[in-house]
Amino acid sequence: MTRRGAALALMLALAACNRTDADAGRPEGARGFPRADRPVSAPGQKESTTEDQRDNLGEAKVVMDLASIKAGTTVADIGAGEGYYTVRLAERVGGKGRVLAQDIDPEVMQRLGQRIERERLDNVSIKLGEPDDPRLPVNSFDRIFMVHMYHEVQEPYAFLWRLRPALHEHGQIVVVDVDKPTDQHGIPPALLFCELNAVGFRLAEFVRKPELRGYYAQFEAVGPRPEPKDIKPCTAARGKTVTQ
Repeated sequence: MTRRGAALALMLALAACNRTDADAGRPEGARGFPRADRPVSAPGQKESTTEDQRDNLGEAKVVMDLASIKAGTTVADIGAGEGYYTVRLAERVGGKGRVLAQDIDPEVMQRLGQRIERERLDNVSIKLGEPDDPRLPVNSFDRIFMVHMYHEVQEPYAFLWRLRPALHEHGQIVVVDVDKPTDQHGIPPALLFCELNAVGFRLAEFVRKPELRGYYAQFEAVGPRPEPKDIKPCTAARGKTVTQ
């Protein structure tokens, strides 16, 4: 091999190492997407508020009213946890509606499955998701709920990109969260708006309410879904894309 050829081979090897280092620790399915420029909160460390306390504030009712949840609506409850929203959504949508409860923790899903059986919620099903893929059926939901969990999503661009096809034509995403740094169980609204916009979602409604101890944001899909390589990542500092 010539000296020039050896130098070229070394450069290619170093470039391959750099690509590998940049994606170290990421799920294989997320590596074609931009890396999020923000920390995430550890799962399972949310504020310990009981379901009765949340009901006393009227939290679920306020969210379901804002989201126009009614009999016959189909809803995915992402990051369902112990099922606070799942069981209340099931009652609201009734026998003609459907609720899919999803989480990435198998033990949580097992406990939620037991609760669903115990409370005989025949209009609810459960599904185990992945950190970069909610694994939702295509063209299936009027609303997709992400309540006090979006800040735990480590691969938001891959996650949202794979979530988008699950919506019906006029379906919408509902996010409830807190205006705090993403490593403190919240996400600043500007950063949330930017990340969803990067994958082709437009803000349709935004309100702050004391019942939520935070804010409510609703998004609708607009235009074609971008190719992963064309997604412009957001900077956590300003909630803007890196090109702005």
